[in-house]
Amino acid sequence: MPALPSSLLTPIWVQFAALLPDRPEYDPAHPLGCHRRRIPDQVVFEHVIHALVHGSGYERIAGPGCSDRTIRRRLADWASAGLAQQLHALTLAAYDNMIGLQLHDIAVDGALTKAPCGGDRAGRSPVDRGKGGLKRSTGTEAAGIPLAVISAPANRNDNALLEATLDTATQQTGPLPDDVTVHLDRAYDNTPTRQRLHDRGLHGQIARKGLPAPIQVGKRWVVERTHSWMNGYGKIRRCTERNAQVVDFYLYLAAALITTRQLIRQARPRYRWDGRPTTRRLK
Repeated sequence: MPALPSSLLTPIWVQFAALLPDRPEYDPAHPLGCHRRRIPDQVVFEHVIHALVHGSGYERIAGPGCSDRTIRRRLADWASAGLAQQLHALTLAAYDNMIGLQLHDIAVDGALTKAPCGGDRAGRSPVDRGKGGLKRSTGTEAAGIPLAVISAPANRNDNALLEATLDTATQQTGPLPDDVTVHLDRAYDNTPTRQRLHDRGLHGQIARKGLPAPIQVGKRWVVERTHSWMNGYGKIRRCTERNAQVVDFYLYLAAALITTRQLIRQARPRYRWDGRPTTRRLK
C-alpha cells in the first residue's frame, strides 16, 4: 500500500527530481569499467517517504531492489546538499503564486518529541523524565503553512530559537511585509523577546504569564495545528536519526508535504488539472 496518495507524491517527486544533479547509470570511475547499475533516485526517494510516514527503520523498508545502506548513503548526500530546504522553498513559492501566503500574521511555537537514539539534536527532555528528546521551533503564516522549522536539543529554551526561526522564514519566503504581527504563547513573555521583535520592526502579540489564555484566542492556534500535522509523520514523532543534517532533511520534507497538501486542498475548488483528486481528504 502506498505511503502517500499519488496526487501528493507525484508533484513532490517531480520538484525534488529537478533539484537532483545528473548521475550516470554506471560509475565511470570503476577500475574494471563496469559496476552494478545505480539504483534510481525515485526508488530511493519512495523508500525515504515510507520511512518518514511510518517511522520505520531502513532495514524494515529495504528490499531486493534497494538496500538499507543505499538509502542511508543517498539520504546523507541529499541532506548535506540541503535539498529538502530547497524543496520546501519551491512549495512555498507555488503556494504563494496560486493561493497567496498570509505573511502579515506569523505564529511561532516549539514542540517536543522523542529522540531515543541520541545524536546532534537530542537532549534531556523536561517533559519526559529526562529522556532523549528533540525540540523543533516552527513558524507559520496566518493559515498554518510552515515557513521555517528549526531543530535543537529538547533542553533548549524557546526564546533562544525565536531569532533563528524568523531568519529562516525570511530566507524561505523572501522579505516580510512592513506590518507583521508575531503571535507567541506565554513562554515568550519576557523583555528580551519583545526587544528582539522591536529591533526587527515586528509587532508582538504575546500571551501574558499568570493570565488564562485559551489557545483559540488570537491567531496562535494555527501553529499548534501545524505541529499536529507534523506529528502525523512517524519519523518526526519519534526521531531515531543522529545526524543533524538528516534530522533537518526529514523536518523540511514533512513541511514540504504539508504545504503541498494544503495547496491541493485550497486549489481544488479554484482550478482544474489532470489528476485532480476527487476527494478533499488527503492523508
